[in-house]
Amino acid sequence: PEPGRCAYFVQRKKRFCKMVPAAGRRFCGEHGQLEGESDRKRIPCPLDPKHTVYEDQLQKHLKKCNAREKPKPVYFVQDINAGLKDVAEIPEIQQRPISSLSKEELEDLIIKLKKASDGLELHHKEQILSHQALQEALNDPKNGESAFKHLKQQASILGNMEKLHLLGPGRCFVEFGAGRGKLSHWVDTALQNAENVHFLLVERATTRFKVDGKHKGRDSIFERLQVDIQHLCLNKVPILEKKNLPVVGIGKHLCGAATDLALRCLVESYTPSNDAENEEPLLKRFKRDMTEVASNSCPDNERNEEDTLENSKTVAGIIIALCCHHRCDWTHYVGKEFFKSVGLGPVEFHYYQRMSSWATCGMQESLTKSSMNDEERGNQTNNTEEHDQTCSKTEDGSDTLQWLLTVEERKEIGGLCKLLINHGRIEYLQQRGYKAALQYYTESTVSLENVLLTAVPRQSWISEPTT
Repeated sequence: PEPGRCAYFVQRKKRFCKMVPAAGRRFCGEHGQLEGESDRKRIPCPLDPKHTVYEDQLQKHLKKCNAREKPKPVYFVQDINAGLKDVAEIPEIQQRPISSLSKEELEDLIIKLKKASDGLELHHKEQILSHQALQEALNDPKNGESAFKHLKQQASILGNMEKLHLLGPGRCFVEFGAGRGKLSHWVDTALQNAENVHFLLVERATTRFKVDGKHKGRDSIFERLQVDIQHLCLNKVPILEKKNLPVVGIGKHLCGAATDLALRCLVESYTPSNDAENEEPLLKRFKRDMTEVASNSCPDNERNEEDTLENSKTVAGIIIALCCHHRCDWTHYVGKEFFKSVGLGPVEFHYYQRMSSWATCGMQESLTKSSMNDEERGNQTNNTEEHDQTCSKTEDGSDTLQWLLTVEERKEIGGLCKLLINHGRIEYLQQRGYKAALQYYTESTVSLENVLLTAVPRQSWISEPTT
């Protein structure tokens, strides 16, 4: 053991314990009893049984244990973005793995899938862009291949934001699933100290190696919200409540259901009124705002639509790199109405979200370990920002389906599942007054999850009469 450290060897970790024992003792409190050094009894903490505590100090420990329930922040509203629970729950018997389905059952699901996706655009527009803010980092030879791939994705996201005129002063950028906050870091770099810019980094987990510290002393304000997106009410975030800034929602590889939670958080919980019963519908509110701007404008002082977003409690745009459709959830899914309109329900969704993993599993089977996506290897170490999925035989049932479907067929079916799930999200946004689209924002060799969802308020509202 290291000098001054506990002498207990932890078999599971293949090293000595690193805790500091009391003066004159060889073992820490956790291991002293195991080695007979202490006769004081230790018991599992009732709040978190992963650690123990002296029984005679339990009450004192419960008052300061890190696992104790902490006061909820003002913007925490239980399940505000969760969506309504469908009364038609998936029968327990239907929650079988895909590998247990009969040939007839699987064929029926595939027929329904192809019928529902008939008429949808199978291939998205390629919108691989870049941004000057990242050019120096992209050209830096010190960055390895993995870092280079992350930078290419971030550069393209910023390029798409610039194309949609979402990079500007007087806004609040909300990064969902922020992790270390690198996407917000590059957005701030691109804005070059623009005035009145705020960043809200939403992350439910405690994160190490955050980049927030790089922005201390600068004009932009960075604030972390440690809360699950499911419970985040943007309307109650103090800085937004005070300043009524237009919001731009961003996310890089926002995993599965988190995308649906974020969309509902932006579209439904950020409104100009705190009184839910008197909330004005988004479409009506935007039409009213646009009409007022048109009536107040004059040749000497024209204002475009981008100007009307300043100092208004609206969502100026949404940019989210999608990921992990196999981790979607029917309860949280925003595209339920679309699924129902094409004759599908929670049971089909349950299987399609699992089958969506075939789209990348098939691609991975053709890759050697040396050419495997660096993001996936990074996930296995300390990088939790990316969620590129790995192929699981127990999940996709590839052994059972090998005799029924080829790798290419599984890739095609998985792609259709992703397309269907994503299209439901697009229709959800369109019905709420947004011009939404899907595009490939990077090459599949950079990331297997290379689809970007973008949404901005419809410009056509300016010319539409109010009702």
